[in-house]
Amino acid sequence: MASLPMTDEECMLAMRRLQPRLRQYAELLVLRGVALKPGQELVITAPVESLKFVRVVTSVAYEAGAGHVTHIWCDDELTRLEYDSCPLERFQQLPGWKAEQMNSLAREGAAFLWIDGEDPDAMLGVDASKPAARALASHRQCAEYRRGLDFGGNAWCIAGAPMLAWARKVFPKLSDKEAMYRLWIAILDTTRVADDPESEWETHNAMLAKSKRRLNEAHYDALRYTSSNGTDLVVGLTPKHVWEGGAGKLRDGSLYFPNMPTEEVFTSPDRARTSGVVHSALPLVHNGSVVRDFWLRFEEGRVVDFGAEKGVDVLRSIIETDEGAHYLGECALISKNTPIRQTGLLFYNTLYDENASCHLALGMGFPECYEGGMDMDKDELMAHGVNESAQHVDFMIGADDLDITGIKADGTEEPIFIHGQWSWE
Repeated sequence: MASLPMTDEECMLAMRRLQPRLRQYAELLVLRGVALKPGQELVITAPVESLKFVRVVTSVAYEAGAGHVTHIWCDDELTRLEYDSCPLERFQQLPGWKAEQMNSLAREGAAFLWIDGEDPDAMLGVDASKPAARALASHRQCAEYRRGLDFGGNAWCIAGAPMLAWARKVFPKLSDKEAMYRLWIAILDTTRVADDPESEWETHNAMLAKSKRRLNEAHYDALRYTSSNGTDLVVGLTPKHVWEGGAGKLRDGSLYFPNMPTEEVFTSPDRARTSGVVHSALPLVHNGSVVRDFWLRFEEGRVVDFGAEKGVDVLRSIIETDEGAHYLGECALISKNTPIRQTGLLFYNTLYDENASCHLALGMGFPECYEGGMDMDKDELMAHGVNESAQHVDFMIGADDLDITGIKADGTEEPIFIHGQWSWE
């Protein structure tokens, strides 16, 4: 039987009772997400609508010994006005002060925390070439910043906080106050914020480590993906690929969690060895636009054809960002038996939806997913099959009946996933 709607007064009382869990969540992000060190700068990028929660995070950071907290604010409506009002040329070059801000923060050892929350429909109808141009300019001009994040110099974490337009999208039949409350509950539950969140994350990280060990010991040459929606794809792996997931490690050996929540183990494939067709299992939300029911065809690693029921121009803008965006940089394995998938919710947010489903990513690969890759430059990584691009766009392919077979160099085949879950579950 469906539950009765909550009154606004009941929602207000429920939110008050939720405050201790919000404080726990903030502590988790600061202490384990970015693993903040005494005296370190923390950079928080967040929507203006999440101000109240950012204040909690900032308070926790200073209590943990932050040397300073820098805030970078964003707003969907202002971003939309910018895209609608400014010519393409405006996005092809980052302002010098912005590039220097990000590069200098990384150079000085800052940790970076993104509070993710956006209206999934905010950028509908925007010229998709403009966000793509901005991504390319940022990648080119913020090389020091990108290297700090990608090569273990700076800890970073992406986590979520509700905003009203997002909550309305996830819970369209609820009042605004109840939708916000329910989205907060979903975020806290999927990030394991309960009695002892830090202990929960230690246990979770150990479980991910077991799957990583199993895959690294098997050392497959390729993965074959098949499902009834038409997916029939073979993804070749590099000879020295490494499976990662859960906690990341900085060059100084300290651990942090790049994504909260996270349910994936992942690696970077050989950019030249993907062939076949793959179909999406969930919508892709990219820069405020939605792509639905899409497919990609690969030959010798490269996307050679694609289509979508909705958002094909957005898909095209992703693929045509640069040459590297035509190739895969990641394959991630996630059982359907995860807290996010079990909520039954479509979050319309990649951070959450990618952790409910096996996914692939177009664009940049990961240096940590190749033996010795953290000591290589991008040209060396490319020479070993690890992709380079200004983009890294995850898309979900984990249908309930997805089967994944591991193929070894001698042709031996072993089941990895059966009907959407690990074969050893």
